[in-house]
Amino acid sequence: MSNVTYEDNVFINCPFDIEYKSLFYSIVFTIHDAGFLSRCSLEESNSGKSRFEKIKKIISECKYGIHDISRTELDNNFLPRFNMPFELGVFVGAMDFGKKKDSLKSILILDVEKYRYQKFLSDIAGRDIKGHNNSEEEVIKAVRDWLRIESKCMERKITQEDLFSNFIEFRDLLIAWLQEF
Repeated sequence: MSNVTYEDNVFINCPFDIEYKSLFYSIVFTIHDAGFLSRCSLEESNSGKSRFEKIKKIISECKYGIHDISRTELDNNFLPRFNMPFELGVFVGAMDFGKKKDSLKSILILDVEKYRYQKFLSDIAGRDIKGHNNSEEEVIKAVRDWLRIESKCMERKITQEDLFSNFIEFRDLLIAWLQEF
């Protein structure tokens, strides 16, 4: 992977919980299938650095960012979970205040419903939010279409149906492989 460049890196900002796992796999699969490299805070395990420092470093190394704000909801203590909107804000800030190359960053914002964000994050109004309805197929379509448009270099012409079929095969193999451990 020594030839991986800034233009190949896609930052993933999403929930890392069991309920979201299949959507996370869908995002990672689609990124790699399109020829890009997925990056997220899970790749850094150095306890000597704060999680926020790790996230800032990864964001600085990525041209693209996928931000799923679907878990911005109240927990059992009636407190909101703001991690994903916060990281989205850091990414947008990097676009505005970062290095010259960072002004060319591109963002895909996902949520369960297309306009739900207006209830808790109205400052991002005017951005094209994609709703995924917690569907692997809709996540794959949103990520594939966005990468194809934004990268302008995705030569692979695979249909949505074939891509989703490939993902199902991959997911089933992954699940079988993980059960062996």
